[in-house]
Amino acid sequence: MSDTIAAISTPVAAGGIGVIRISGDDAIAVADRAFNATSGKKLSSLKGYTAAHGRVHLDGEDIDEGVALVFRAPRSYTGEDTVEISCHGGVFVTNQVLRAVLSAGARPAEAGEFTKRAFLNGKMDLSEAEAVMSLIGAQGQQGMKAAMTALDGALSRKTDELCAKLISASAHMAAWVDYPDEEIPEISDDNLREILTGVKSQLTALLSKFDAGKALTSGVDTAIVGKPNVGKSALMNMLSGFSRSIVTNIAGTTRDVVEETVRVGSVILRLADTAGIRESADIVESIGVDLARTRIERAGLILAVFDGSAPLDNSDREIFELCKGRDVIAIVNKTDLPSKTDIEYIRNNFAETVFISAMSHDGEDELTKAIERVLGTDKIDTSKAMLTTERQRASTIGALESVNEALTALEIGITMDAVNVCIDTAIDKLQELTGKKAKETVVDEVFSQFCVGK
Repeated sequence: MSDTIAAISTPVAAGGIGVIRISGDDAIAVADRAFNATSGKKLSSLKGYTAAHGRVHLDGEDIDEGVALVFRAPRSYTGEDTVEISCHGGVFVTNQVLRAVLSAGARPAEAGEFTKRAFLNGKMDLSEAEAVMSLIGAQGQQGMKAAMTALDGALSRKTDELCAKLISASAHMAAWVDYPDEEIPEISDDNLREILTGVKSQLTALLSKFDAGKALTSGVDTAIVGKPNVGKSALMNMLSGFSRSIVTNIAGTTRDVVEETVRVGSVILRLADTAGIRESADIVESIGVDLARTRIERAGLILAVFDGSAPLDNSDREIFELCKGRDVIAIVNKTDLPSKTDIEYIRNNFAETVFISAMSHDGEDELTKAIERVLGTDKIDTSKAMLTTERQRASTIGALESVNEALTALEIGITMDAVNVCIDTAIDKLQELTGKKAKETVVDEVFSQFCVGK
């Protein structure tokens, strides 16, 4: 028996319609207590995938008219009996319809509880459930395609394929060890090595595309850095498409971190326009500079801005040092002015250098292409399986480590029992990824990140 839950599944804002979703063993009975069909028929008499027009009532009074759509288990999103009531989309009226449903016997759904029930009822695995939120949060075509590929089960199929290879090898070794009198042929070292090496190669390939996949579906924390008055705020405004940061010719205008989320090409960037890096006696500006250094340390991408109309100085060279070993693009700004900076020095210190005029937007297309190159999104195939969450990445790393341990054990001649233990651990890690062996706390954490009503 599953208790019956309900929630508003549309945004809490004025709109054409609002949708209240009800799911659970008593979903149809609950809806019948809150909804009177114009035809006079009970919703309980309707077949699945059937709609009825009628009115919702609360405390004996009609509060709205709408349409109730009935889904019967197991052919519903959650795998349970489900009713969706579409009403007029005002904030107040939608909440009143929800109140009517709760008064009729449902309880408020928790965040992600509908999708969690779909997972628990076998309608989707954990990686597909995570794809639901990626699809909801998609802000570009590539991100949407990647989320749809995951929702269609591409990562699940790849994981199952790798698991099947490891399980076959493990079962063969276990049978040979446990039943020595049955004349089961021993799996050869070369054959086992070939299987393990193949799995290792595919796990490594999945991990290599993680950052690019996450950039498409979740976005990248991006810091715009440079000394004062090089055009960081102008760049922020260029990428945002409007005046988000104050732009003046006075050094030190930006003292705090200004943030904005933008789409650049196929990538979502969570931009942070930071205070100019320099030594300052101004205590407020110094705090801003410290915040800028912190943002550089935790950024997934750095846009390092230099003034093309001025020679490089010690503050510029500090930026060079702060950016070493990071994913960074050097941006030479103010190309509309005569060049006085050391272009070769900049190019020799950064893998990508782009020339722009942030005020006139010259070079914007070249910057977009450079961002996609650095993040790897220009080469990613959204029709193929990819990892998009830290949880998926951690499980894959665990599986790869166990496969490497199995290969090492095989090379140094440890018993097949020991090799098999490593293989079994790799299988467990891959099954954690899809949720087949995920702990309850992991499952709860995944769905706690969902919105209420989904």
